[in-house]
This record gives sequence, structure tokens and C-alpha cells, in this order.
Amino acid sequence: MRRGPFRAGTFTSPLHEPRTAVVLGRWLGAALLVCFLTGLTSHLLQDPPGWLAGHLPARPVNGYRFTQGLHVISGTAAVPLLGAKLWTVYPRLFEWPPARSVLHGLERLGIAVLVAATLLELFTGLLNTLQWYPWPFPFRQTHFWLGWLATGGLLVHLGVKAPLIATHWWRRAAPALAGRRAFLTATTAAVGTVTLVTAGQTVPWLRALDLLAPRRPDVGVQGIPVNRTAAQAGTLTVPADWGLQVDGPQPYRLTLAELAELPQYEAELPIACVEGWSASARWTGVRVVDLVRLAGAPAGSALRVTSLEADGPYRVMEMPAPYADDPLSLLALRINGQELTADHGYPARIIVPNRPGVLQTKWVSRIEVLAR
Repeated sequence: MRRGPFRAGTFTSPLHEPRTAVVLGRWLGAALLVCFLTGLTSHLLQDPPGWLAGHLPARPVNGYRFTQGLHVISGTAAVPLLGAKLWTVYPRLFEWPPARSVLHGLERLGIAVLVAATLLELFTGLLNTLQWYPWPFPFRQTHFWLGWLATGGLLVHLGVKAPLIATHWWRRAAPALAGRRAFLTATTAAVGTVTLVTAGQTVPWLRALDLLAPRRPDVGVQGIPVNRTAAQAGTLTVPADWGLQVDGPQPYRLTLAELAELPQYEAELPIACVEGWSASARWTGVRVVDLVRLAGAPAGSALRVTSLEADGPYRVMEMPAPYADDPLSLLALRINGQELTADHGYPARIIVPNRPGVLQTKWVSRIEVLAR
């Protein structure tokens, strides 16, 4: 016989029942599906396979801002939903015997994988918004594969539980239960509150309620937050002989003064980071497509951009042709009418539409035209 807190008769709340679990499961499933699809979009934009790189769109301008903001918002909303869902079904997690048959044992193993993967996925995602990585494994790759594992486990679970879900899907199929509406209302209120006090880091009209989000997108150097400072990158001091090297069929080198003499363009573009915050600024500089043409390269050429950083995972960035050809893509020299500070990439940085912030390379020293 079982002893302790999981013995028979321990779970007395009437809310540990299928209808409540199905309602919460619908909400949680929707949040996880949105989170997975937007996370997959982010991964493909950051690290596209070769066959996809040349087809990534530079428009809409705020595309990545929207999808990554939605990714973090849906992931944050999933936390209280997952807590409520697990509370509703946890008597089943400790049912006895643990496995009544091989098939039942496999089903419970699948549930264990689903719960573990989802908990770890949401936990690491939340810590990523804080830029805190207390684990030895790489975050982005682990987060990506955990997403597939959790989504696969969810689909298997839905397949196994489909008859039970169908039975309790509609309100009229389940008897009224005292406390169910109050519990679901409280869960809805918790999700709504968490969303309202964190979504302002992405949604401008919710900025006044941005109380618990890790970032205020309107607070930072020159009015824009900075994830990686010049001190962290080792670029506080720019070489006195700095010049932009552009390599192509007709390579050339330009000083900062010579860059400033080229036709200057202005674009209102956002910095949108994987942590979920985003902010727009007015950027002024030379169009990337003009620099490519000066090097004698044809339209449709991809680029490799190198930073002055000594090291770092994004010191070298590849820019597919759709971004290089877009007239809004700039080698920026100024932000909001001011010369770039060191933290924002002085003397020059890349800013292009619809790309993750980590690919908006700062402290640019070289642009190389790649073979088409």
C-alpha cells in the first residue's frame, strides 16, 4: 500500500476532473503552439539552412519584432496556464500502480517527457529574457530541440487522450461543478495580469504597464537599450586608422569621413531582440546596396560582415541577398540624429529590416561580397 501524501484519498478537490483539464488544455495548447511556431521563425531567421537563406524576406519591416514579441508573450502566458493544468491533473501523475501494462507504461513515459520538456523549455526561456544562463549547455540550440520534443510529446498526448478530450470538449457534455468557473476565472486573471505587466517591452501602447518585464525599451544609451556593450566586446577604443574595407570584384576602403560624404539615407527601423524587447529609432547612413554596387557586385549578392570584436558568436554575420538588396538596409553612422556611441556600434553598424537584433552587427570593419 502507498504511504504519505500520495496515498489513496489524498486528492480531495472536485476540480481534479476531466472537464477542467480539457478547458485548461485548450488554452495551454494554443499558447504552446503559438510559442513553438514563432520560435521556429526566430530560429530560421537567425540560422537558416542554405536552401532557405536566399529566400528570407526583408519585409514587413516589423515582422521579426511582431513574431518574437508574440513568442515571448505566449511563452510567458503559458507559465500560469501550465501551473493550473498540472495542478488539475497531478493526481493522475501519481496514480498507482505506475504502469498497469506495457502500453500504459509507454503512455506515462510520454507524459513524463512532455511535462519535463515543457517545464525546462519555459524555465530556460524565462531566464533568457533576463539574459541569465546558469547552465553549461548552449541556450539557443537546446531551446530549439526542447521545443520540438515538447511539441512532439504534446501531439502524442493529444492522440492518446483524444476520446477523453472529445467527451469533455463541450460545456453541455460536462456536469456543472461548483468552483470550476471561479478557478478558470482566476487562471484567466493570472494570465491576463502577467501579460499586461510584461508585454509592454514589445507592445508600445502597453508600455505604461511594463512593470515586470526585464527591459524598458525606451530606456538606454541614446534612448535604445543595449545588450552587449563596447566594454564587453572590447571595442571601446577604435583604431586610429579605422576604415571600412569592402571586398568584391572592385575592392576599396573608406574612412569615416569618406563614408559621411556618400549619399546619406534615413530609415525608421526597430531593434528587435530574442529576449522579447524591441524599440524603433531613426537611423542615418549609407545604403548597403550602394556599397555593394561600388564594389562592382551585381544585385542578388550575399554579404559577409565582420565586426571589430575580437570574439563572440556574432562577430561575423552573413547577410542574404534579400536584405543586402533592400533599400532600407543601412550601414548606419547616426541614430536619432546623433553620432553613434561606442555602445551602439561606433563608428558604423548594420541596421536592416526584419532581422534579429543579434544580426544587426555593430563596430563593422569589413563587408565582403560572397559569390552569388
